Amino acid sequence: MALDRSARSASDILRLGRGEKLTVVERIFLLAIVSGVILLDVFGMLSTPDADLLRSAVSILATATLALFVVSPLVATCALGLAFAVSFIVDAQTLVLTTAAVAAALVMRLGRTSLILSYTAGFLVATAVIAYGDTVAPVNVGIYLIAATVSGGVGFALRMAFARGHRLEQQLAASAEQERQAVLAERRWIAGELHDSIAHHLTIVSLHVQMLDDEQARPDSQEAIRVAARKAMTDLRFVIDLAEDGPRGAEVQIGDLAAALAEAREELEAAGHAVAFQGDPRDERIPRSAEIILARVARESATNILKYAGAGAIEMQLSVTDETAMLTIGSPMSATARRSLSSSRTGLERMAERVLGGSGEFSAGEVGDRWVVMARLPIARRPDAAVESVRKS
Repeated sequence: MALDRSARSASDILRLGRGEKLTVVERIFLLAIVSGVILLDVFGMLSTPDADLLRSAVSILATATLALFVVSPLVATCALGLAFAVSFIVDAQTLVLTTAAVAAALVMRLGRTSLILSYTAGFLVATAVIAYGDTVAPVNVGIYLIAATVSGGVGFALRMAFARGHRLEQQLAASAEQERQAVLAERRWIAGELHDSIAHHLTIVSLHVQMLDDEQARPDSQEAIRVAARKAMTDLRFVIDLAEDGPRGAEVQIGDLAAALAEAREELEAAGHAVAFQGDPRDERIPRSAEIILARVARESATNILKYAGAGAIEMQLSVTDETAMLTIGSPMSATARRSLSSSRTGLERMAERVLGGSGEFSAGEVGDRWVVMARLPIARRPDAAVESVRKS
């Protein structure tokens, strides 16, 4: 896999299908070099009495075209070609060809594939014209070809270095984003666990604190507060221990459905609600994954009933078939409209997230004068049951 990624990266670099841009440092360096060479040419032209002004002007023009690579490699290449054509008038071909050899580095550094190929062909034609053309003195074009090759190699090396640097920056940015998402996921996980466990116990404490003024209910309320506080501390230590192990991609599988339903029933009865329960939470057909989710739904529903339900009986029903396991919890509506009660709806959202994450169905809302929560989860059929079904058919 690593070799495959390296091969793709090398292929992307060699394709050269995308034009590049000079960095700020490269632009400053290029403009400084061009300016220095032009100043030297101007100084030499002015300090030499018998200097050929037209020939010097063409040389300066060719040098100045290098600065155009800052704006557009295509425009700079066209301008350099124009300067080379003009150089034949004043016999300055070798001066412009020297500039063109240096410009090969910029073409390889910045140009697209089409521009690079066109520039290479044009440079070879120019050297052939000078080599076989009618010149005053013979010209060794091999020097210019070697210079252009070396210059182009430098430009290509710079291009690869910047491409690899850019790719490394992208990889580092992606890695940093993954770390940030992992931290956020860990925070969401901790917040969810605290909400599902600590908030439930705090709700019980808050409810029974209001009953401490009743002398008859005080002993039971004190015991309920003591038990809830002890459970809250136990759950808090559990969450802290899990968080110290590092981020988790999935929730920790805790929760026993029978124990969760029994605990919810005790807490609701302690708060003055009559609870009617139907079903067998220890049914072996319920898979562990569904049991965990339904246990959380039962616990969160009990928390919401303690917060918002009116006086009356609570109905819990667990229906299990070979296909699904469905938990339905109904509670009387409060005299205050539910939408008028303060609620973050975090509990409902987490219940829905858990059930839907298990490929189930979830609903919560008013049904007549009751608030009904329903969670239905699929049950994976056992292989022997599936074989038996096939035999019977």
